[in-house]
Amino acid sequence: MRRRPLVVRHPAQVVALGFTAAVLLGTALLSLPVARRGAGAAASVDALFTAVSALCVTGHVVVDTREHWSTFGLVVILALAQVGGFGIMTSASLLGVFASRRLGLRSRMLTATESRGLDLGDVRSVLLGVVRVSVLVELVTAVLLTSRLFTGYDRSLPSAAWEGTFLAVSSFNNAGFVLRSDSMTDFVADPWMCLPVVAASFLGGLGFPVLLELRKQFRTPQRWSLHTRLTLVTTVPLLVVGTFFLTVNEWRNPATLGALDWWARPLAGLFQASATRSSGFNSIDITQMNGGSWLVMDVLMFIGGGSASTAGGIKVTTFALLAVAVYAEFRGEATVTVFQRRVADRVVRQALTVALASVGVVVVATIVLVEMTRAPLDMVVFEVISSFATVGLSSGLLVQLPDAGQVILALLMFLGRIGPITLGAALALRDRTRLYDYPEGRPIIG
Repeated sequence: MRRRPLVVRHPAQVVALGFTAAVLLGTALLSLPVARRGAGAAASVDALFTAVSALCVTGHVVVDTREHWSTFGLVVILALAQVGGFGIMTSASLLGVFASRRLGLRSRMLTATESRGLDLGDVRSVLLGVVRVSVLVELVTAVLLTSRLFTGYDRSLPSAAWEGTFLAVSSFNNAGFVLRSDSMTDFVADPWMCLPVVAASFLGGLGFPVLLELRKQFRTPQRWSLHTRLTLVTTVPLLVVGTFFLTVNEWRNPATLGALDWWARPLAGLFQASATRSSGFNSIDITQMNGGSWLVMDVLMFIGGGSASTAGGIKVTTFALLAVAVYAEFRGEATVTVFQRRVADRVVRQALTVALASVGVVVVATIVLVEMTRAPLDMVVFEVISSFATVGLSSGLLVQLPDAGQVILALLMFLGRIGPITLGAALALRDRTRLYDYPEGRPIIG
């Protein structure tokens, strides 16, 4: 008689446990004396915070990355960022595989038809696709950045290659780590450095399912799946609107864009709007930006990037579905329809659950940090959303936080990275049929 295993873990639990184990391993490695420059080991909180920030591809730093960590420590950080970005895409895709296998044959066939040939049951194909896309984008970006550093900044080839590769991996994985204390401010007016970083971050933030489908059917948009259409239709306008607003709002600010030549200001605005989607780089001083710019960046960070991507946030598809649901309610329509496809009520409820749960986490963390630090509310909100959305931009509050505050932000980064994925998977796999129903009630709304 075949014995059943004692413990059958939910796929979402496996992802959470895997990331927890990786955080502990990264903390242990960064705590070694060989991981930092100078004598002694790194402080345990610094090692923990950096490991979480790298693995969750956030980019928040409490110590100077280049000056504090040795070459061994930098390699560990780079490896954690690569595993974090690659693991998130792989984990999200594998959770899709698990979810599809829980469906019946008819539902699986409908899923394959909707995705236009993307076989969610082929785990090997999913993994190989993730690896190929990651290596290709990172390699091209590394070559471009290395060439520019070597020819334009008087760097030796090994030094340019190391920094270019580090920045390429950090860009595609939206990790935000840079081998410079001032991030990308030295390159604020250099399109040959800024645009490759923007492009790599943009591609990493689209998500593997979208990239794979675009690779196969780029010239036939009429055959794109609903997910791909929603992602692109939401991502591009958000980037354009964010670029326009930040550029206009900061145009005359002498501490940010106002000090640049007129042609460099739109480039800086584009770079910063792209960075708020999750990469976390900055080419201007974030702490000197206007309050309106901070608010717009809060919104962009909270929305984040595409599902199954290296970006954080509640994801653009979640935001798009909620926006379409609101529009349908205003029109008095009984169903939510997108691109001539009816969206199931359950999917809309899942999007609402993920969004409201994320809002709840941000609100609770904000209250705790405000009471702990007595810092201005706008600074705390910016820091909390940046951490939860795994962006890595800072209002200047991070370096002022006590160890307890840094641990809270580390927990936010962890929750922000695995939370939406595991919650979405749990909701998709949870299917309870009730054999009875209650009488309808209509409470007053508004």
